[in-house]
Amino acid sequence: MKAVLFPGQGSQYVGMGLDFYKKFGIVKEIFQKVDDTLGFSLSNIILYGSDSELKLTQNTQPAIMMVGVSIFNVLNKEFGFNLTSSKYFAGHSLGEYTALVCSGSLSIERASYLLHERGKSMQMAVPSGEGLMLAILGMKIEEVEKEISFFSKENGGVCEIANDNCDGQVVVSGTKDKINALHANLKSKKKKGIVLPVSAPFHCSLMIKASDHMKSKIADSELSKPQPNIISNVTAEEENNINKIKPLLIEQITSKVRWRESVNYMINKGITDFLEIGPGKVLSGLVKKINKNVKISNINSIEDINDKF
Repeated sequence: MKAVLFPGQGSQYVGMGLDFYKKFGIVKEIFQKVDDTLGFSLSNIILYGSDSELKLTQNTQPAIMMVGVSIFNVLNKEFGFNLTSSKYFAGHSLGEYTALVCSGSLSIERASYLLHERGKSMQMAVPSGEGLMLAILGMKIEEVEKEISFFSKENGGVCEIANDNCDGQVVVSGTKDKINALHANLKSKKKKGIVLPVSAPFHCSLMIKASDHMKSKIADSELSKPQPNIISNVTAEEENNINKIKPLLIEQITSKVRWRESVNYMINKGITDFLEIGPGKVLSGLVKKINKNVKISNINSIEDINDKF
């Protein structure tokens, strides 16, 4: 059985989706819909803009989504892939919105609006320079939790797990001083940590203002029952009830992304074949680290389709 995966922030690059855009009218239509919704040419930023422009969170989030949706539609309508027959769709953070669009649950216009607003609100939730994210390598989540509990006894600051990506890759998020203190302690124990080049400390309690900002916007959005079921980042389980999906999307902003658990859940439900659709190969790499016995492939170019299928 197959599951389709959609990447999150960090997978973007200028020129992503360009070969699809040049060849397929359906991609031009999708890009135009998003541009019309946002009121500016996100297409131009994606295809020909600067890296710094694309890295702005309010641009990155809808950009990755629209490229993923474009490739998905090309696979279905131009190459005859029946991807909605997959058992699950799952996305990493903003990728959950891509999954909702591709499952027929959310319109691309509404998703692009929500992700643009989500990006802006997450950027504005914490003053510049006050937050930090740190990827911790070579440690399991339980080990990281023990390290964090030591620092939680100290007054002030926030240090929380933001992403449980796989055994050996856990991301923490919080206030700069607290994360730096954790990083220094890990170095003293010969543990590796990498400060991430992101503009805000995502997926932690510092994002509460962003969550509050998005609450009514998500609640007022029209959703349909997804087909197939979506895997929620918050629960690491499948969901198809729109009355549950909406609050989970709001909670997702402040909650950790339970990616390792999500992949294991799908495998335990019989998934043996994963397909990543969208820019980069980040999720493919994580799946390989989570379970070496499953099949994983990725498509982010026309060449990928010709080479692999």
